[in-house]
Amino acid sequence: MLGINDLKKGSLIVISGEPYRVMLVKHSHMGRGSAVLQAKIISLMSGKIFERGFKPSDEFDEAEIEKVDAEFIYSRNDQYWFHEAGNPASRFALSAEVMREQSVFLKPKMGVRAFKFNGNIINVELPIKADFKVTEAPPNVRGNTAQGGTKQVVIETGARVSTPMFVETGDVIRINTETGEYVERA
Repeated sequence: MLGINDLKKGSLIVISGEPYRVMLVKHSHMGRGSAVLQAKIISLMSGKIFERGFKPSDEFDEAEIEKVDAEFIYSRNDQYWFHEAGNPASRFALSAEVMREQSVFLKPKMGVRAFKFNGNIINVELPIKADFKVTEAPPNVRGNTAQGGTKQVVIETGARVSTPMFVETGDVIRINTETGEYVERA
């Protein structure tokens, strides 16, 4: 059992039989009242994010999550298909609702880490940084630095990313898949 003092960013806990990952933790104490822990948690099954307060008496079970290496295959009809690494016959699908914003950075043959809870795969985690080819980049306009010297480009997955002005069509760039921000030219 975990108490509120055991919770930290990245902790995996079970609330009402569902696994959650703690994204942010903030302790607060109001006057004569007792201490309260404010946490931002994400459901690993639905992908929904919640803000929740916990009292010192609250206890949690630690989520028993098995991590399995997997590979993205394709998407069709809001379903994202994967297979376990080294075993193409072991396929599984996740819905667009579970994948949320990270789906715009999925490309075929991309390695991911799948989360298993009670024997079922419930979600995947993309690599933090990944390389993508730029498919569309507007031309540089001399003196166009009013926006801080950035421009919007389209990468091979169709996602739009803000990059420095020197990035051209055909370049390979590295992107942080958690924030969607340009990191560097690869």
